[in-house]
Amino acid sequence: MSDAELRDFFQRYIDALNAHELHRMTEFIHDELIMNGRPVTRDDVIADQEDHTDAVPDFTWRVKDLAIDGDRVAARLFNQGTPTKEWFGVPSTGATVEYAEYAFHKVRDGRFYEMNYLIDAQAVQRQLVA
Repeated sequence: MSDAELRDFFQRYIDALNAHELHRMTEFIHDELIMNGRPVTRDDVIADQEDHTDAVPDFTWRVKDLAIDGDRVAARLFNQGTPTKEWFGVPSTGATVEYAEYAFHKVRDGRFYEMNYLIDAQAVQRQLVA
């Protein structure tokens, strides 16, 4: 994929996440992949995404920075939402949280085969109890 195609691909992925169209993940994620250094299935990834959107129905991802290098996509995202049930081990307080996420993914044959991300879970927890 060209840089422009990868940018478009990543934005379509984010758009599907923001629409909570998790059934579309077959377009973006291989059946088996590496997630944060461990083998998982696409169904595992979808289950994780469902957990987030179930606890935070208005959850959104916003791309702030995006870099492409060959088959690699690096993104700095800002995520926002208001949990309506327990999330990150904290009961719902009605507080809206916003936090940075750093994502480093690799693409092969038009889909992610490796996905790595980092968030500051403690920052999220602090916002939820503040």
